[in-house]
Amino acid sequence: MSAKFGTSGLRGLAEELIGETTRKHVIAFARHLLSTGKLDFGGTVFVGQDFRSSSPAIVRDVVASVVAQGLRVKLAGAVPTPALALAAMAEGAAAIMVTGSHIPGDRNGIKFYRPDGEIDKRDELAIARMAPLIAPLNALPSAPADDVFAKTSRDFLARYSKLLKPKALSGMRIGVYQHSTVARDLLGSMLQGYGAVVQALGRSEHFVPVDTEAVSDETRSRLKAWAMSEKLDAIVSADGDGDRPLVADETGEVLRGDLLGLLAAKFLKAKTVVTPVTSNSSIEGLAKVEVLRTKVGSPFVIAAMDEAALKGGSGIVGFEANGGFLTRSDFGKLKALPTRDCFLPILAVLSAARIAAMPVSALQRVFPLAAAFSDRIENFPLERSRALMARLNTSQEELGSFLKPLGELKSLNVTDGLRATLADGSIIHLRPSGNAPEFRCYVEAATNEKAASLMEQGLQLLKSQIQDQ
Repeated sequence: MSAKFGTSGLRGLAEELIGETTRKHVIAFARHLLSTGKLDFGGTVFVGQDFRSSSPAIVRDVVASVVAQGLRVKLAGAVPTPALALAAMAEGAAAIMVTGSHIPGDRNGIKFYRPDGEIDKRDELAIARMAPLIAPLNALPSAPADDVFAKTSRDFLARYSKLLKPKALSGMRIGVYQHSTVARDLLGSMLQGYGAVVQALGRSEHFVPVDTEAVSDETRSRLKAWAMSEKLDAIVSADGDGDRPLVADETGEVLRGDLLGLLAAKFLKAKTVVTPVTSNSSIEGLAKVEVLRTKVGSPFVIAAMDEAALKGGSGIVGFEANGGFLTRSDFGKLKALPTRDCFLPILAVLSAARIAAMPVSALQRVFPLAAAFSDRIENFPLERSRALMARLNTSQEELGSFLKPLGELKSLNVTDGLRATLADGSIIHLRPSGNAPEFRCYVEAATNEKAASLMEQGLQLLKSQIQDQ
């Protein structure tokens, strides 16, 4: 099987996921839950999906495989991943979300949830070991499922209906870049519920991959044009399955995901923040609370939040550099939801701007993160990325030689990938994707100009490794 687990669920080419690969992994997931006592025979599994063209076929495989294991299915349809997780956890049920999130449309993926939340790395290992051992399967017959789309959507909106004061966003004109995210209609409803005037933008019937951590130049141009032509106070959106937020200010400039996470943590008055090493290095100073750093991926963030809770911590939240926000603790009436969510950070940012009577762009001056950029090289062969990382991990001398065109290596952090601090204090972080042919690059520097230059040089350095191959 070429599909594999990465930072967020199982991923692979859509044509490879449809059929036996999905059936084997779903059966392995179901048997794992049953054998570990996480779910009883006859228990319920919620199933959702994004708008990719391959998702309905994979959902059919999922539903048939779940029912074949003696479990009941509740079909939530095209809903945000956090909405699916909320619905399942409320009923003590498991959940499966068919989504490739932000990756290209020819790929897809599956996210698995136990009744208490996302599966962890130990669960992933058990499923990955079991799936290949399951006997080859013929196509399974179609299976019955209860339709719970309306209730799942309604309950998720209710979660946020009283988070702000009534009409808290009255007077704001907010664009919702709808593209093909499953969050598009619920985002509009939520904002209208708080009195905002909502302008729908760019709705698409074809899947559009939007990576909130590496927003394309084309998307940035569209956001700037809409902000100007529609006279908007902000534009909001999300990735394909609605667990990563995208927020642009009144000029169409995109706010960093880790800034959104910081603002959401401030909004909730969090006491402990968990975030990956790729989030901005200024977080510690600006958060003014305990900050715990992890590897990239929600399973690592969740594990660190759980550990903080076991040590007696409270007010625990987590966020990733892509803006996906998680709550491990209850905050008043807002119950914990330890999976990535785009709705809370969007509300937190808009509310902060409204309360302070300042434009959204001013929030970046109030919370001045170090100048930073993130980008990726697509179609970077996995075997090349593995070979490159193996070579650079040989010694700091080898890495220093590789990075010499960018500057002198001062120190190194290997929590996840290679995060190198250069002699002038700039940072370049090299990290290949765990389950896609992509190589990510993150940089920080004293100014935006220097960060942009470092990013360009870093990407060129990486591209040189695959040229003529």
